[in-house]
Amino acid sequence: LLEGNTPLIPLPYISQQIGRGVKVLVKFDGLNPTGSFKDRGMTMAISKAAENGDRAVICASTGNTSAAAAAYARRGKMRAFVIVPDGYVALGKLAQALLYGAEVIAIDGNFDDAFKIVKEMAEHYPVTLVNSVNPYRLEGQKTAAFEVVDVLGNVPDWLCIPVGNAGNISAYWMGFCQYHSLGKCDRLPKMMGFQAAGAAPFISGQPVPFPETLATAIRIGNPANWDKAWGVQEASLGEFNAVTDEEILAAYRLLASEEGIFCEPA
Repeated sequence: LLEGNTPLIPLPYISQQIGRGVKVLVKFDGLNPTGSFKDRGMTMAISKAAENGDRAVICASTGNTSAAAAAYARRGKMRAFVIVPDGYVALGKLAQALLYGAEVIAIDGNFDDAFKIVKEMAEHYPVTLVNSVNPYRLEGQKTAAFEVVDVLGNVPDWLCIPVGNAGNISAYWMGFCQYHSLGKCDRLPKMMGFQAAGAAPFISGQPVPFPETLATAIRIGNPANWDKAWGVQEASLGEFNAVTDEEILAAYRLLASEEGIFCEPA
């Protein structure tokens, strides 16, 4: 679906507010076909499933993954099954999944409950799991790191990224490390992961049984890529930090009102 090659947009107002010559840019992956970075990984996961002769895929989702899985499964002539936590899903993304023809099942629980179900289904039935534990997902998502280096000519000093299931922070690090090994950049960035305060297992150091935040895409209490993400933080000398829902909303408003960039509340 021609995913990728999304722009890296300078943020002059925010850069000016920080001062000290700091330059802030955003990678606008909302311009991917279904509106998120998940398309990068899903094209790989679905392509490899098709190559393997699979006829159906399954995922747990709070929105973005469901849209991407449904779209690429449709393109690949496969069936898609999506398990979502009832009432805790980005409606715009759920609408996409339904229009693409996915079988959507809502459960009384959170994302972590849905993820347990799809893992069990993939183990016992002929259906391929396409959440970020699928290794091909991260192989696709790492291309965003390639693009950042291609535009900047090197890695940024810091890469700041939201963390839910922790697949994307792991994928970016993979991409930066591979480019570094090829001599495309001469250093590696500090990876700065941000979680919603009500769903912050990397801050508390343990799973959060009942995560709560308005940012539905990161309302995850038990990340599937737990070990990978801790490895990234340690290797990059980065950090995990928490932000409140109020701070998330303030950042949405700031980006829109001062930079002309809209972020969906996910």
